[in-house]
Amino acid sequence: MKSTSVFRSIFSDLFSRTAKFAAAASRSLLLAGAIAAAAGGTAHANPKYAGIVIDAKTGKVLYNEDADDLRYPASLTKMMTIYLTFEALEAGKISKNTLVPVSKNAASEPPSKLGVRSGSKLTVEQAIQALVTRSANDVATALGEFLGGSEERFARIMTQKARALGMTRTVYRNAHGLPNTAQVTTARDQARLGLALRQHFPQYYDYFNTRSFRYGNQTIGNHNRLLGVVRGVDGIKTGYTRASGFNLVTSAQADGRSVVAVVLGGRTGASRDQQMKKLIASYMPAASRRGSGNLIAETRDAPTLSAAAAANSVAASVAPTTTAGPLELPENGPVPSYRYEESRIEMAYAATSVASASNVVGKEALAATLRIQRNVAAPASAADVEQGDADPAVDALTTASTAASAGKSVPSGWVIQIGATPDRGQAQALLDRAKDQGGKALRNAEPFTVAFADGGTQLYRARFGGFSGQDSAVNACKALKKKGFACWASQQ
Repeated sequence: MKSTSVFRSIFSDLFSRTAKFAAAASRSLLLAGAIAAAAGGTAHANPKYAGIVIDAKTGKVLYNEDADDLRYPASLTKMMTIYLTFEALEAGKISKNTLVPVSKNAASEPPSKLGVRSGSKLTVEQAIQALVTRSANDVATALGEFLGGSEERFARIMTQKARALGMTRTVYRNAHGLPNTAQVTTARDQARLGLALRQHFPQYYDYFNTRSFRYGNQTIGNHNRLLGVVRGVDGIKTGYTRASGFNLVTSAQADGRSVVAVVLGGRTGASRDQQMKKLIASYMPAASRRGSGNLIAETRDAPTLSAAAAANSVAASVAPTTTAGPLELPENGPVPSYRYEESRIEMAYAATSVASASNVVGKEALAATLRIQRNVAAPASAADVEQGDADPAVDALTTASTAASAGKSVPSGWVIQIGATPDRGQAQALLDRAKDQGGKALRNAEPFTVAFADGGTQLYRARFGGFSGQDSAVNACKALKKKGFACWASQQ
């Protein structure tokens, strides 16, 4: 009897402990499931959602949910407007104090806006700050008209630059991101743009960390609520329209690690921010402390206008369809074929003018866009895009190589291009002058020309090859840009 009682006591205690263990295990599993759902299960509840986290030092994708599905960028569009502004600053076409005129068209844009009046002017620096903080649509349009001659032409340049940076599925139709069904992007493309802004313009990137700025009697705060709240966050940009949902591209650096993360299609600003916080907390520890961070090849400067040309081209009453004036001639080197330059932009734009892509946002639109790109201006492979092929639209037109015709092999690996001319002798002269002024950056570089046809016009690219890798090619371009040469790097 006593033994039975002892047995029951032991069994009861064991049962109690087993039940407690099972309950604890169940709670742990539920908690783990909740964490996983919070970090990556948003798409099941929200069909607009897409997200990605990229290690900014190695390029490794740490998290991906529908990152290649088409979405509307909304005000993330202004990241490209700012990229092209930074590029014009670096090229010396404009300065931070250059005055940007505000047209009637720009002043009439709907909010969010700075409220600048038609006929007024603001500096380039004020314009950048207005885009970063208030996401001002009126100022974005003013910058687009100023740099492009018209906002329509500027949108074509934006799309061309997107292709050059490897943003294969992004189409721009305006400089601000207000609703346009043909203006689409992907989370992966926006991450590439965020990486490019950080990598290519470290001297200007701190603008994205602006908490507030003064304009007239206004003190304007930044829409990005993670600045100063989440450790390591240093920008980049928010966006919202009803069709897009709440978007955010974020850069964060801490403890020697660095990531760029994208959240598209949030239901509310608060839920978007919360999702971004979780992504950073979850994936920052997985990022590497090693890596150069040179992930996106520098590209040829876009054909934006110089301050002088823009002042002549854009009046206070400029209309959206105004055509641009002549493009700025380079300080050094032969006169380029601007007819070719314009047709190249037109071709890149036409390659993405897809009716089906403007009607649907999703996998059908993506498929339609990709079909057009493959037929008109696709690079040789997806790997070419991931490595930052500088100009797939132009490279698709290549018909012959002067090196090949002379029985020589074209250098493989990373190359840089410094121009394209209608005469082979001019291209060679440009290479010789660059070699003389390039110093040690071009000491072991091999100059060569490549012939290609634009319709019935024969043109010649002036290039250097023989670089040990992306870093040496990019560094050579930086050295040449300081000497006044145009230059961009790509992988052959």
